[in-house]
Amino acid sequence: MTQRRTPSGQGPARRSGARTSVRSRALPGTRVADPSRSANRPAAARRAAAAGAAARTSAPAERRLTGRATVLVVVLVALALGYAYPVRVYLTQQSEIESMQAAQEAQRAHIRDLEATAAKWQDDEYVRIQARSRLFYVRPGEIPLVTLWDQPGADRDAGIVPGPKAPEPWYSTLWASVGAANE
Repeated sequence: MTQRRTPSGQGPARRSGARTSVRSRALPGTRVADPSRSANRPAAARRAAAAGAAARTSAPAERRLTGRATVLVVVLVALALGYAYPVRVYLTQQSEIESMQAAQEAQRAHIRDLEATAAKWQDDEYVRIQARSRLFYVRPGEIPLVTLWDQPGADRDAGIVPGPKAPEPWYSTLWASVGAANE
């Protein structure tokens, strides 16, 4: 019985035992022609007779994004988007907690300073020093001496004549003349 060819020009379907171990001996990236298939084709038979079993090199297959990889990418993007907001909220809360703890520590330091000041006021000698400096109190028999800082008065008493005044700026003179013209 003759074998029937398909319209596409391909030979009969492959048989299960037709392959040999020739393919297992091929180098990576090469393809060895199947001798049983080549024998049915006249041009292939001539090539096989001329060069023996020639190894064909094949270009690496195109890397395409498979369906599984697409689903994996979509799932990873969904997870990233799903976790982005809670992580942002968590980090915001952590920064607020740290700032509140710093504020509490500052308040504790202020309280310690106030307690130290209150403890000083319990000392009678500290109270006397504060009464002298703030209220100008003196003990009986002491002569109070208060110094006042009056630089112009001190200059007059020393006989220092102040220098002439600096001339007024031009815009002050202009404004004064405008005011005088309106009267």
